[in-house]
Amino acid sequence: MPLRLYVDAGRWRAHLQRVRDAHPGIVPVLKGNGYGFGITRLAEEASRLGADTVAVGTYSEVAPVAAACGGPFSGSVMVLSPWRPFERPVSPDGQVVHTVGRLEDLRALGDLAATEEHRPRVVLERLTSMRRHGFSARGLREAAGMLEAVTVEGVAIHLPISKGSHLTEVNRLMTDVVAAGLPTTRVYVSHLTDTELGTLRGSYPDYDFRPRIGTELWLGDRSALDVRATVLDVHPVERGDVFGYRSRTAPAAGTIVVVSGGTAHGVGLEAPTGGATLKDRAARVARGGLDAAGFVRSPYTIDGKLRLFAEPPHMQASMLFLSHGAAVPEIGDEVSVRVRYTATTFDETVLSP
Repeated sequence: MPLRLYVDAGRWRAHLQRVRDAHPGIVPVLKGNGYGFGITRLAEEASRLGADTVAVGTYSEVAPVAAACGGPFSGSVMVLSPWRPFERPVSPDGQVVHTVGRLEDLRALGDLAATEEHRPRVVLERLTSMRRHGFSARGLREAAGMLEAVTVEGVAIHLPISKGSHLTEVNRLMTDVVAAGLPTTRVYVSHLTDTELGTLRGSYPDYDFRPRIGTELWLGDRSALDVRATVLDVHPVERGDVFGYRSRTAPAAGTIVVVSGGTAHGVGLEAPTGGATLKDRAARVARGGLDAAGFVRSPYTIDGKLRLFAEPPHMQASMLFLSHGAAVPEIGDEVSVRVRYTATTFDETVLSP
């Protein structure tokens, strides 16, 4: 009863190569569920692309990637989450690049290195308008005097995802980086456009800008990807018939279709986001009204239409309601699913030759 991701491997890999060629020094991001592919598979693809560094989200994601732990990638593995004293990174220490954004953490990491006889590799993160992690301008200058026990690989600038230009902010942050007098000219950046990167490289020719890219790389050509669920069962119902875990009643004559994919896969789960425009907010109000009335659109397409959940998705499967007159699929058929790849885990990924 799989939820499958079908990949046109030739088209997908051609896209990966185009993105790599357009972004010198690219650092593929593999974090979380690996954008639906799994981080081990993406590490293999990063090796195929010739990347010398990849980025993961947390220390628990290092082992499936790093070659010394049996993973497929032999280059540097950068951890995007900042190092904290309570972290005990998995081996191999030589492959891991730690992100540091506080003076106390930089000091503690240096002390740990003195006791464990290895010299940690670090990137120093500069705090941006996201206000998530990182040094202030003053903190970055102070950090420059505390680097005896670590090897500095570069500075990290993690910018928000927004529609406006980042150039004003990045130029201000780069002024701080230059003023800190750090023993590195490498800057890892996230969420800059190609135009912005080109401008920065022209403005700071002595610096090596390394773009960290995830979504654009792995999911930039959605036409190469096709998600399909398996039809597990089909039950005709009349108006008033009871069904489901919550003993709901059918609103009209139709068919209950049980398909693979549920909350364990990420189906029906969505991170909360505030509407950025009046149109966004109106759409959310409309969806909220439908939800309150018990009519929630699912990501499953049957007979050319996105169908309603008959009830909230289960852990491994979902129940859909087809109104009378719709073409009913057979058990074992596959139906199309529209998913958020960064929130979905697949039972199987099938790459075509």
